[in-house]
Amino acid sequence: MRVGFGLPVSGSWAAPDILAEVAAEAERLGYDSLWTFQRLLSADAPVYRSVLDPIVALAFTAARTSRIRLGVAVINLPFVSPVVLAKQISTLDVLSDGRVDLGLGGGWSPDEFTATGASSAHRARRTREYVAVLRALWSGEASFDGEFYTVPPSRMEPRPVQRPGVPILLGGAVPAAIRRAGEIGDGWVSRSATDLSGIAADIALVRQGAESSGRPEPRIVCRGVLKLTGAELPADGRPPLAGSYEQIREGTAWLATQGVTEVFYDLNWDPLAGLEPAAARDRALEILHDLAPVGLG
Repeated sequence: MRVGFGLPVSGSWAAPDILAEVAAEAERLGYDSLWTFQRLLSADAPVYRSVLDPIVALAFTAARTSRIRLGVAVINLPFVSPVVLAKQISTLDVLSDGRVDLGLGGGWSPDEFTATGASSAHRARRTREYVAVLRALWSGEASFDGEFYTVPPSRMEPRPVQRPGVPILLGGAVPAAIRRAGEIGDGWVSRSATDLSGIAADIALVRQGAESSGRPEPRIVCRGVLKLTGAELPADGRPPLAGSYEQIREGTAWLATQGVTEVFYDLNWDPLAGLEPAAARDRALEILHDLAPVGLG
């Protein structure tokens, strides 16, 4: 089981000094990855009121780390051209020496669809083409003529350090989308609202998709929204990542038995994101230390 940490990209703690400190400390403590997410417009939910751009935040983090992987979960693909995103992610992979993981989603905010001029129609077909375009551009010699996207015969340089390209993880909550993550992606990344107690059923769908397409064993990346209570919770009905630190460690180990290959603890959904910045920083570093990936394999 690989263990990562969500970067402070949302709320009052999303400040340059805190971002740099959390990233450096996570790497020092042996975490495997750091993660961001995308939100273009502010929304009523506290977690979405102020959010840093995910790619810019990862570039900032890349300059302050040397080993830890850098992921985004997720970029909403209808809102950005695949050619533009391919160039951005390839550049980030070069500047980070091959440490990037790209998560893609279909988007859900009506306001963001309107503001970007994007269409919410034909999401499945659009997603398949989008992934194909990214991989074509990262291959060196690109040419694509599809229903939604056209790329004239061309080259995109520099190519990603990772070959044949940056790993692509797909989000999704409905069965068809979850299965598609295995069919065309390198794995699946769960969302903040995923019921982790039943994640084995979702993982089975991802694996079925990979097997049907002859793809390798998929990665299963779990966004771990923590519910720290400071005290033990009764076992009955307790979510895997709720309770005391020890219970959260136990829950993380249990997720591995269900087929999760990677989990990242994401505090952006925690009430700490709305605290005064210094208090948010202190709590984040405390959690970072107390959940450091020791003995989880």
